[in-house]
Amino acid sequence: MTKLGQAGLGAWGKNLARNFDELTDLAWLCDADETRRQEFAARYPRARLTADFEELLADPELEAVVVATPVVTHYELAKLALEAGKHVFVEKPPAMRGDEMEELYDLAEQRGLVLMPGHLLLYHPAVNKLKSLIDAGELGDVLCVYSNRQNLGVIRKHENALLSLGVHDLSVILHLLDEEPSEVWAHGNAFLTPGVEDVVFCYLRFPSGKIAHMHLSWLDPHKMRKLTVVGKEKMVVFDDMELERKVTIYEKGPWQPTHTYGEWQTRTGDISSPKIPSDEPLRLECRHFLDLVAGEGDPLRAAQDGLAVVRVLEQLQASLVAAPA
Repeated sequence: MTKLGQAGLGAWGKNLARNFDELTDLAWLCDADETRRQEFAARYPRARLTADFEELLADPELEAVVVATPVVTHYELAKLALEAGKHVFVEKPPAMRGDEMEELYDLAEQRGLVLMPGHLLLYHPAVNKLKSLIDAGELGDVLCVYSNRQNLGVIRKHENALLSLGVHDLSVILHLLDEEPSEVWAHGNAFLTPGVEDVVFCYLRFPSGKIAHMHLSWLDPHKMRKLTVVGKEKMVVFDDMELERKVTIYEKGPWQPTHTYGEWQTRTGDISSPKIPSDEPLRLECRHFLDLVAGEGDPLRAAQDGLAVVRVLEQLQASLVAAPA
């Protein structure tokens, strides 16, 4: 059983701690907040508590570290853990810049360690279904993908909607299309906190000709967690707000009847909703990390995917900053 430590016990950290405690030996918990440490000490009496991350790393029996601290600390803590010879699961994004993520990747590769960014949606059974539909050619040629991640709140003061919300959908789009964009731009506005965009629109164009769009906002009357893939033969929608119909497949698309002399028409067929397993994505993600630590699977594939996400995120952020107000 892998001996594991976790840094960061906030809103998301508590979910990670719950899963890793049930899956492996959660030996260390680290957080700067004394109240949180006391709370988690009662909840996980077998774990050692500390406010000092380096004390956690100094345990020679510790094999793996989970980093679930504020985003701006991810790179620094992940680097310290890798340098200490620990396998690392780091929440998204693992770094703010592409060169930082490349450094983490090189460290993991040189030392034979697992570096896994926490791209939760890649472990969602519904996303796996979308990927299988695309790879099997069920949708025909994929033309475009667009996502909506909107709600009223939670309003952030230190990271904008692109960095807070966009990383979710961006990781899925790159996973589904299996290529990096050749052109990106982002536009948005900071309505509430200066310098922190509350609403962001992103556009991506890929070398294959596919395009993608993301609408990200915490200033919206609708709570939406939806992604649509438009294919030439079929179209599919993943709606994470639906309890049962997570994935809906539409047999509709354009076509050119021979008698219309090349004019495009539309066709509409059946609408179906395949059964999607109800497995908790976070549990699947945590188990995958432990499997990688145990030597099962490609230890660097997740880090490669994470590097692509950070590179594109950095380009989008640069475009957002450069966009006219």
